[in-house]
Amino acid sequence: MEIFSQEWIAIVITGLATLFLIGEVLVNMRGIFALLGIGFITVYFSVYLETNSLILMLIIYFVGIVLIIIDGKVLNDGTLAVIGTASMLVAVALPAPNFATGTYAVLGVLLGAMGSMFFLKVFKHRDMWNKITLKDKLTSEAGYNSLNAEYKSLLSQEAITLNDLRPVGTIRVGNKDYSAVSNGQWIPKGTRVVVTQVDGTKILVEQINNS
Repeated sequence: MEIFSQEWIAIVITGLATLFLIGEVLVNMRGIFALLGIGFITVYFSVYLETNSLILMLIIYFVGIVLIIIDGKVLNDGTLAVIGTASMLVAVALPAPNFATGTYAVLGVLLGAMGSMFFLKVFKHRDMWNKITLKDKLTSEAGYNSLNAEYKSLLSQEAITLNDLRPVGTIRVGNKDYSAVSNGQWIPKGTRVVVTQVDGTKILVEQINNS
């Protein structure tokens, strides 16, 4: 077909393919987006490749998507996602008959991947991405509490150091011992201190000046 002789068509085909395939990974569309994405990317490779090479490039392209899925499901550190994206870019760039078409194809993948994020605003996202994006606010009203209740109650209480704080050491509040840290100061053993800040289970203390 004459339209495939136009270099810009690569950005349309690879863009739509990536848009729907990544979209299927992000949101639950019961395979509809997957079928559309597979259709578009197969058309792209079919135009520029012979059968044997087509299968190889399809494998490289879909390996990239699988790596992105593994990253989102298991690792969540972005390493495999970057490798997967690079794999997809290589897969669409290599079959291109010239530099311009290859550039359009690469841009299509990038734009499609970015555009797929829009689906998160419209459709129900998959539970696998809850590890990456926390939608709920971590508030007491929502059932969360960033401060342990016991540690929170220590705020502004006086304590005694059981050893030298250099700046980490042990303090005693009432009849209980806690690990604490001074504000960069070396506080000797047996010094009266006050709890000035509590962050989770981290206790910050300051020496009480007897003046």
